[in-house]
Amino acid sequence: MMLDAMFRFVQQSCDLAHYIGLGHHAKLLNSFVTWLESKNMPSARPVKITDAIFDGVEVRVYQPDTQVSQKTLHRSIVYIHGGGWALLSAKGGYYNHLCEVMAESLDAVVLSIDYRLVPDFHFPAQFDDILRATKHFLLPDVLAQYSVDPTRIAVSGDSAGGNLAAALCQEISQEENITSRFKLQALIYPVLQPFDFNTPSYQQNKLSPILTPSVMVAFWIEYFNGSYDFVQSMLMNNHTSLEVSEANSFRDRLDWTFLLPSRFRKNYKLIAHTTGKPEIIQNIPALLDTRASPLLAEKELLRLQPKTYIMTCEIDILRDDGLMYAKRLEKAGVEVTIDHFEDCFHGCMLFTVWPLNFSAGFHTRDSYLKWLDENL
Repeated sequence: MMLDAMFRFVQQSCDLAHYIGLGHHAKLLNSFVTWLESKNMPSARPVKITDAIFDGVEVRVYQPDTQVSQKTLHRSIVYIHGGGWALLSAKGGYYNHLCEVMAESLDAVVLSIDYRLVPDFHFPAQFDDILRATKHFLLPDVLAQYSVDPTRIAVSGDSAGGNLAAALCQEISQEENITSRFKLQALIYPVLQPFDFNTPSYQQNKLSPILTPSVMVAFWIEYFNGSYDFVQSMLMNNHTSLEVSEANSFRDRLDWTFLLPSRFRKNYKLIAHTTGKPEIIQNIPALLDTRASPLLAEKELLRLQPKTYIMTCEIDILRDDGLMYAKRLEKAGVEVTIDHFEDCFHGCMLFTVWPLNFSAGFHTRDSYLKWLDENL
């Protein structure tokens, strides 16, 4: 509760500063997050860290201690950080610590991609960055340079990073000129669609901590460089009302009345207005772009996806995004593990460093690492 109160205070302060012209609220918020990270730097792990440029994109590579590891080739994870496409970084304290733990505990090479951020860059710049960096990493000579087993590579990410990871996995699965493909994908409370902001988890958790519906819609608007005038309409699903012809072909791909088990649907009702604001989709066509909304991908593309792990938290507006994607992947024939936590909240896996060292963070991280260890 204290953490959520702090986040809300800082977010509103940054919004006020933005309003009076002191700077862009996303940059101000990121400055605060960076400052907070600098105050909570955990002890370094016995991992070799190398900063590099992969096809013009900044990356950080974590390699297990060669004095400890006896393997010639290592399994590997391409990790994409979260933060609403606008916050945090691959080199910041929280993600640096997570990737160090992954490299050490899994005896794996971890590639963390420092993609460009909103507000200076917008979709599809972030997607393009991770695609370019990953394709470079998957080159046979680069994999050999870092002693990576080309048959044991996973892609993973949390929140907005989970969005990018899922979109990247879809793209790589249909690339014809790539010799190494992902063995697994692991998505941590991913955001997968801007189509329906009234799924049961959005309705149930509208006042829950860390991530609220209005904040999530604002992240989407910034990602697409859209107008804040659309926020309230999008919160009511006016952007995908029945009169919006461009959206109609996608409705069955996220029909939560069918895709969600009854214990998650509860008594919530589907909100699909007859009339709305078609101009929103016309102004922001990327809302229906599968590179931004992997949940909208057609079944033929989903069939190409590798074995999948999806973590969801009950106290999270994005819970149903992950559950619906899991169901669609299963219907396409993909093996999926759903790791659902009833008592955890959005973003909790990062909170393992004092003073934000929550039991939820250790619990979710240990479960995630256990699955990777057993399957990669």
